[in-house]
Amino acid sequence: MSIHILKCLQCGTYTIKDKCPKCSSIPVQPIPAKYSPEDQYGKYRRETKKQQMVEKGWL
Repeated sequence: MSIHILKCLQCGTYTIKDKCPKCSSIPVQPIPAKYSPEDQYGKYRRETKKQQMVEKGWL
């Protein structure tokens, strides 16, 4: 049994068990992407975030 919190990709449930209690699939660790100063997609991510803020009326 794992001591980390795991997330089921099928139903989105968080658990610490080896199998999801809802759908019995195998959960994985929800690890964020590594930070890199040479981020290849940073420009696109910032443009998308700005566009979403404009659509919501925050900018």
